[in-house]
Amino acid sequence: MPTTGNFGNHDDEQGDRPTVRVHTIDELHSLQRKRSAPTTPRGNAQPASSLNLSEEERSKMQLESISASLASLTRGSGPKVVRGDPAARRFEGSRHAHVPVTPTIAVSDSALKFTHVLYNLSPAELYEQAIKYEKGSFITSTGALATLSGAKTGRCPRDKRVVKDELTENELWWGKGSPNIEMDEHSFMVNRERAVDYLNSLDKVFVNDQFLNWDLENRIKVRIVSARAYHSLFMHNMCIRPTPEELEDFGTPDFTIYNAGQFPCNRYTHYMTSSTSIDLNLARKEMVILGTQYAGEMKKGLFSVMHYLMPKRQILSLHSGCNMGKSGDVALFFGLSGTGKTTLSTDHNRFLIGDDEHCWSETGVSNIEGGCYAKCIDLSRENEPDIWNAIKFGTVVENVVFDEHFREVDYADKSVTENTRAAYPIEYIPNVKLPCVGPHPKNVILLACDAFGVLPPVSKLSLSQTMYHFISGYTALVAGTEEGIKEPQATFSACFGAAFIMLHPTKYAAMLSEKMQNNGATGWLVNTGWSGGSYGTGSRIKLSYTRKIIDSIHSGDLLNAEYKKTEIFGLEIPTEVEGVNSEILDPENTWSDKEAYKETLLKLAGLFKNNFETFTDYQIGDSNNLTQEILAAGPIID
Repeated sequence: MPTTGNFGNHDDEQGDRPTVRVHTIDELHSLQRKRSAPTTPRGNAQPASSLNLSEEERSKMQLESISASLASLTRGSGPKVVRGDPAARRFEGSRHAHVPVTPTIAVSDSALKFTHVLYNLSPAELYEQAIKYEKGSFITSTGALATLSGAKTGRCPRDKRVVKDELTENELWWGKGSPNIEMDEHSFMVNRERAVDYLNSLDKVFVNDQFLNWDLENRIKVRIVSARAYHSLFMHNMCIRPTPEELEDFGTPDFTIYNAGQFPCNRYTHYMTSSTSIDLNLARKEMVILGTQYAGEMKKGLFSVMHYLMPKRQILSLHSGCNMGKSGDVALFFGLSGTGKTTLSTDHNRFLIGDDEHCWSETGVSNIEGGCYAKCIDLSRENEPDIWNAIKFGTVVENVVFDEHFREVDYADKSVTENTRAAYPIEYIPNVKLPCVGPHPKNVILLACDAFGVLPPVSKLSLSQTMYHFISGYTALVAGTEEGIKEPQATFSACFGAAFIMLHPTKYAAMLSEKMQNNGATGWLVNTGWSGGSYGTGSRIKLSYTRKIIDSIHSGDLLNAEYKKTEIFGLEIPTEVEGVNSEILDPENTWSDKEAYKETLLKLAGLFKNNFETFTDYQIGDSNNLTQEILAAGPIID
């Protein structure tokens, strides 16, 4: 006899409802769920056209594409790829009809098993997978998913490698100062085989098909194959989530990540120096991760890919924050850790386009990502209310410590790592602009936290000075943590993101200069560090002053100010800024010991010159004129 589920409520105001008849408990449970796909809100963007295919045909096409991604190139066979969670056993009745009955010598045991593909799961589904199957996954008091990244709690730049082949040998930046550590095609294929074999050995893998770049004309289709629900949810948040129509039309990805981070690389493989390896093959359009479960490797690996692909289309890829005023004026913010990039680019009077990765094309700027990856150490509601409120259901928090009973996160606790992070969809920020695109920037703001205390709070830069300081990527922090050591330490990172750039820094700088010139953008150097002396003697420039300076840049008032030029660095500094003590605008005024000021200024200038020697042997264009212009824009030491 069939079981009957009667859901009619004869006492409510709507009267009788039809009886729902089902034959099994599984059928009853299936009534709870409607099919859908996670998406990124598009604002006024138009959805992609839909193919006129049946659900079965679309599913078959997706499986064939995923199966091709997971195919082993040398094994000759791979597992059968099917959709769904193996715990649900939904494929039990039909799948075995496709299993080869008589294995041949060329077929390994892996060809006889099924790998279940959990495709573009929603956050709720990924929560369930993480809580059930991944030790160290918990729900915090605010609804975020807390998880652990294992032994590696940060990126491993020395273990990141790029295949050097005929395609990349003359295109990429290699050698001294470059982040690109070479490997050969054979070693990459060994690691790829190892990663794919590991993923194929699992009962289930997570597959995300998503986009990079909000510019519809230049977006990139990416596929991420991973073993952990945590990684799938992280990339769900960080990439742009397709609409159901876009998924139907997704097809073959432009780039694929194989994240087998739970499995180590073979240390006896050529070029390997540890059990960790993050490998990029630009010709194959693939990335392989072995030996690290830190999710940030995927985000930054794709950023490196964009640094290679976009300039080929005459699009400048930038490691920057970006916001837009209500009148449509766009500003780019560059800055290394501790310079205030996040704080200053997050302005409740302006719309956030993005916090970290952008493209500047012929039509304007666009965010590369669909989410934010914020630092959480010492996070507080008072200082960072937007980030605090974004840590809710759907957000991943990595390596944080929380109360065992109430699950309240202690953001000051560094027991696991100081590099605690939160990854959340960009629409969790209240003043985000959707879609995340904007017109051409009017201001390019380079932020430096100068602990030497000799750079002005604000300087207007010429195009060549903008290129020089963009290539330099300077900030200065206090050296070490030992008691009594107060000497600042200069840090330089080319293009304010040396770890991710693929081409020579001068190529990005030349593109930046051209786009600024064509669109009338102004460059600014803003010091958020010390005044009146170096760290330990002087004091940090007030945040309120820096905000007034940024406001004056946005409004255009600072363009009309009177300026004077400083010695050594040749920087144009305003004589007054509304709401800012005019005394501090010229750093020499704030030092009581003028000789010490000049000595420190010369020291910093020397550090700039020494750092820039890495780039002086590179010629831009057919003539060397632009290279000479950039060098002349640096500090002049007699």
